[in-house]
Amino acid sequence: MPGKKLYGLLIIGVIFFGVFSAGCITTEEDATTTESSIPTVTQGYGPEAAPHGPSSNVTAGGFADITYNVDYVYSLPTEDLSLEEIQAVLYMREEEKLARDVYLTLYEKWGEPIFNNIAQSEQAHMDMVLALIEKYNLTDPAAGKDIGEFENPELQKLYDQLIEQGMQSEVAALEVGALIEEVDIKDLEEWLAKTDNEDIKYVFENLMMGSRNHLRAFTNVLSRQYGITYEPQILPQDEYEAIVNSPMERGMPTG
Repeated sequence: MPGKKLYGLLIIGVIFFGVFSAGCITTEEDATTTESSIPTVTQGYGPEAAPHGPSSNVTAGGFADITYNVDYVYSLPTEDLSLEEIQAVLYMREEEKLARDVYLTLYEKWGEPIFNNIAQSEQAHMDMVLALIEKYNLTDPAAGKDIGEFENPELQKLYDQLIEQGMQSEVAALEVGALIEEVDIKDLEEWLAKTDNEDIKYVFENLMMGSRNHLRAFTNVLSRQYGITYEPQILPQDEYEAIVNSPMERGMPTG
């Protein structure tokens, strides 16, 4: 199965966060955040995508306009950041970019709607992490980077490998998507265990909810359209089954 070939590649994605963080933990002391600079992101999502934010902003059925009022992130307490919390925020900014860029590229190749829908969700994930970067005056590792360009050389290598694999067939592309979401879930679980900052926890829990929805979506398409039962490569079998056998999650409270 194509997904089996990617196991080693995506394990790298779980392990190499230390390499990434070593070169990216910088701050911009002169940066400021004002009320007018707080972004509000509105995205269109299909049923494959993961809704986030206040449940009142979620429209059920078909495509929905979901507004991410990231000023909620700013409204939460500004707390001291540990080294690991800085690493987590910077790492997840580029990891979400990797997911978005892979899906945009695979959508261009295969035209499968799930890639376009979930790429929009990944952009919103990136924007949520960017709110944390701006709130704490950190340096954005994704600034000025085009699709497929990464500050972290290991992420760059991983992206290239995933794209090569995903170009082989539509099934391989869908399995790439499922594997990316597995890695996201595992990484977010590990980072959440190392933070007690309310704003970081809120953003990361939203991201992880989205990744669970994305994993459900990719495995559902593999099963429905191709008769393929996806086998988890990263998550424990029981955790994977608990995710895919539960319904799509709809929104998180803001207080």
